[in-house]
Amino acid sequence: MPIDFARELTGAERTQQGNRRLGLVLAFVAGALNAGGFLAVKQYTSHVTGTVSSVADQAVLNRWDLVVDGVVSVLAFMLGAMCCALMVNFARRRALRSQYALVLLAEAGLILLFGLVGGQLLHEETLFVPLTVLLLCFIMGLQNAVITKLSNAVIRTTHMTGIVTDLGIELGRLAYINRHQMEGMQVVADRTRLKVLAGQLLTFLGGGIAGAYGFERFGYVSTVPLAVVLAAMALIPAMDDVQDWRGWGTRT
Repeated sequence: MPIDFARELTGAERTQQGNRRLGLVLAFVAGALNAGGFLAVKQYTSHVTGTVSSVADQAVLNRWDLVVDGVVSVLAFMLGAMCCALMVNFARRRALRSQYALVLLAEAGLILLFGLVGGQLLHEETLFVPLTVLLLCFIMGLQNAVITKLSNAVIRTTHMTGIVTDLGIELGRLAYINRHQMEGMQVVADRTRLKVLAGQLLTFLGGGIAGAYGFERFGYVSTVPLAVVLAAMALIPAMDDVQDWRGWGTRT
C-alpha cells in the first residue's frame, strides 16, 4: 500500500476524499464481520437496534437469560465506542499522527484474535459463543466510533439503516420535478453524496458476501485478511509517530 495513500486513509489530517475512501474500506470490513459472525454465533452484531428490540421481546416473554445477553451485548458495543474515544483523545493531547490509526490497529488485533483463536475454542460452545458475541460487538462499537469521530458524524459503516434512509432522500430529490424555476426553491440532489451512500451500501453488501463465503469455505481464519488490511492502513501513521519520537529523543 503506497505510503501517502495510507496516510490519507488513517492519518490525523483528514480530507473528505480520505474519509470517503476509509468509509468504503470499513463498510466492507463491517459487512464481512457481520455476515461471518452470524454464521459463527447465529447473531448479527453490527447494529444495536435489533438487539434492544430483542431485549424488549425477551423481557415480555420472561426469557431473562436472553435479556441479560442482549443488555451485555449493547454494553460491549458501547464499551468499544468508549475505548475509541479514550484512545483518540489520549493521542490528540499528545499531538500524535496515529490518533485514529491506533484505534484501527486495536481493531485489527482483535479481529486477528478472533480469526486465529476462534476455531480452537469451538468445543467450548457454552463459553465461546457469548465471548465471541461480546468481542464482535466491541469491535463494531470501536469501528463505528472511530469513523464517526474522524468524519464528524458524517459517515457510519457498521449499520445501513441511516445509509439507506439518506440514499432514499437523495433519490427522492433526484426524482423530483421542478415545475417552477423560482430562485432558491429548486430541489436538487447531491449527486456526490448519492454516489458515496450507494458505494457504502454496495461495499457493505460485498463485504457480507465475502465474509459469509469465506467463513463457510475456510472458517474463522477467513477473517485474518481483514485484520491484515486494517493493520497495513494504520501502520504508516504509527511509524510516523515512532520516527518523530526518535528525532525528538536525538535532539534532546
